[in-house]
This record gives sequence, structure tokens and C-alpha cells, in this order.
Amino acid sequence: MRIKADTAVCVGSGQCVLTEPAVFDQDDDGIVVLLTDHAGDETAAQARDAVALCPSRALSIIEQ
Repeated sequence: MRIKADTAVCVGSGQCVLTEPAVFDQDDDGIVVLLTDHAGDETAAQARDAVALCPSRALSIIEQ
């Protein structure tokens, strides 16, 4: 599973970081930063939750 982040849409709520800090972080302006664009078995469920919780829909999943 691959994760995509649209930083132009991100509002910096931080829900992704709180949900899966192994995959998501925020820059100094609060905009999402992907620590990895691939979620493995150990982070996939939480990464899916983070995508679903994103209020601006800046995150998406690409199934591979």
C-alpha cells in the first residue's frame, strides 16, 4: 500500500501524526510530511485510519 499526501490541501490538523507517527510527521508550518510513502503490515491499519481521519482529505491510499 502506498500513501500520497497533497501538501497544498493539508490544513495541519495533525490527526495523521497522532494516529501513525511512524508514517506521518509535520513540518514547521504544520503541513504533513511523509516519513515513508509505503505502509507495511505493521503500520497499514493505522495509516488507513489516519487517511480516513484527515479533515482536508489531503491523504490518499494507492493499493498496489
